[in-house]
Amino acid sequence: MKQRHWGFIVGGLIVAFLLAGVVSNFASSHPDGLDSSLRTGCTFDADDNITGGSCPAQQTKDHELADSPLADYGVKGVENAYLSTGLSGIAGVLITFALGGGLFWLTRRRGTRADGTEPAGSDIPMAGATAGTEAVK
Repeated sequence: MKQRHWGFIVGGLIVAFLLAGVVSNFASSHPDGLDSSLRTGCTFDADDNITGGSCPAQQTKDHELADSPLADYGVKGVENAYLSTGLSGIAGVLITFALGGGLFWLTRRRGTRADGTEPAGSDIPMAGATAGTEAVK
C-alpha cells in the first residue's frame, strides 16, 4: 500500500482550480431564497439600494471582516471583477488543500521505515486490537 495517488490528487486540484477560478464567475447574481425573503416588503433602485418599504434587509450591517483581503468573493486591490473572483476562488482552494493536506499528514498512520525500524509511538496498539496480538499496520 505504498503506492501514491499523485495523478488523482493533481487531477482533483486542476478540477477544483477550474471550478473556483473560472466557473465561479458564471454563478448567478440573483439573490437566493434567504436574500429574497429578507428583501420582501422593500423597494429597490437600479443600484440595488433600498428606497422604501419595510423589510429585515434594512437592519443589515457590514461583517467585521468586510475589509479583509478576500472579502465579498474577490481579492482586494484587483479592479477586474472576473480576475478578482477567480483569484479568490483559487486562493480558497489552495488554503483548503493546505489545511486539509496538513491535517491528513499529521494524522496519518506511520508504518515501518525503510531501514526496518518503527517510528516512535508505533508500539501503541490500534483501536480494536486485543492484548497479546499485534495490531495490523
